[in-house]
Amino acid sequence: MKNLIRKPNNFTSIEFWGVTTFFVFVIFLFITNALDNTTRYTAPNKRFFDAVHMPFHFYSNYFTPLLVQYITFFSAFVVLNFIIVPKLIAREAVAKNVILIVLIFLLYAFVDGITDTWIKGYLYARNNSRDAVEQGIFTDSFLHAIRLLMLFAFYTLVRYTGIYLVSNSKDIEKKYSFINRDGITAFVIWMMGMFLFIAGRAEKELIAAWAIIPNVGILFYWLSFYSLIPKSLGKSKAFGRYIIRTILVQAGISLPVFVLNVFMTGDEDPAGALTAFNFAFQILITAPLSWVLFKRQIKTNEELYVLRKELGRSNANLDFLRSQINPHFLFNALNTIYGTAIQEKAERTGEGIQKLGDMMRFMLQENMQEKIPLAREIDYLNNYISLQKLRTDPDPCIQIKTEVQNRENSFRIAPMLLIPFVENAFKHGISFREASHIKVTLEIKNNTLYFDVYNSKHDRPVNDPEQDKSGIGLENVKQRLKLLYYNRHELVIRETTKEFFVHLTIQLA
Repeated sequence: MKNLIRKPNNFTSIEFWGVTTFFVFVIFLFITNALDNTTRYTAPNKRFFDAVHMPFHFYSNYFTPLLVQYITFFSAFVVLNFIIVPKLIAREAVAKNVILIVLIFLLYAFVDGITDTWIKGYLYARNNSRDAVEQGIFTDSFLHAIRLLMLFAFYTLVRYTGIYLVSNSKDIEKKYSFINRDGITAFVIWMMGMFLFIAGRAEKELIAAWAIIPNVGILFYWLSFYSLIPKSLGKSKAFGRYIIRTILVQAGISLPVFVLNVFMTGDEDPAGALTAFNFAFQILITAPLSWVLFKRQIKTNEELYVLRKELGRSNANLDFLRSQINPHFLFNALNTIYGTAIQEKAERTGEGIQKLGDMMRFMLQENMQEKIPLAREIDYLNNYISLQKLRTDPDPCIQIKTEVQNRENSFRIAPMLLIPFVENAFKHGISFREASHIKVTLEIKNNTLYFDVYNSKHDRPVNDPEQDKSGIGLENVKQRLKLLYYNRHELVIRETTKEFFVHLTIQLA
């Protein structure tokens, strides 16, 4: 159940500030009107006091009690909607929260009843029994509280249904293309406003306008997206054709809209004015806005298509680079084992074969992954260096030094990024006829990997089968770094006639 109603983290915040803004706006208008002297003579309940010749005090019989009702309603709504109901639906302290709902209901009905004794003070002049008047007022207050509670229950149902639809809008849109996230969100916002207008006892004309105009706008938005605009595109003066279709559609629905307005307001004059306003609003606001949003969606889809196409090329290129690397390393490793087998036939050969097995396992199982633990990359690096030492250790003219930081870390890295530099050092930096040296250092500091390879450089023998081959290791790793760590790495390569130096830094986090 929790997963069903779990909503985006920002939805509650948007809803809260939306409701608060609406409340502040209503209170601001209420107070502004109260400061106008004419309002004191046109208060809705003043005529009832005048009818029974009872003195009417604007602040005590209208402004203050109504302000208290507004504040009480808003406070009760906030507590119920944002604190109690979410816990109740999540089945947290069910009994406690049910009791709190009952207490809030009773408190609201009690406050509403007390304030109504001031707003409806004229009733005391019509009835000699004070108890009978107060009983009638408090009965009406409790009935009003019950209606609000039922309306809030309906609002909660719509709210969580909307949250579910918004959270799963992608799946819903795949199944029903005419439904999208924007339309669902607009419907939820409309329902919030409808609840507040009815609960706040707004004028019939305002409720009718909010009930009809936004819904017509939402329906027309969907119609424009999936019918009117697509039919107009690809032709001359597409926007003009779309506006003509809009006018025809709005003219066709004007009669049903007028009938609904008459039903909700009970008067043909305001109903006609609302129908005319709806016609103008849909043509001047909804239609152009739908056109702009549709165009923006087309542009976004085109950009996504280009990005996916480029990403596909990058992945294909990356896979090709990886496929080039593996045979190259396997070829060098087999040559090393072969050379060791000629020199010695026992323990060192077995050790070499074991190292080679670990390396081949790494290439087959982990080299095809996008990211692997950095510790595994270090293991592979150490295995490769150990394998190379099998053939170089007997020669005192060859010095190999490694300073590789402890493999215990939590970072991940793209596989086979470091080994090409070490492989290149052994390929060009080792000579059994001249003094040779290789130094490899690896350090992790402040979420950054620092990797240095420093080696001597020798000309390859004339009879070397790979003398005229440029090799693909370094070019491969350069391209992979550009693809995988764009703007997150630095590669410096310096070369002289006798030495070769590589400095690589990668931001791991």
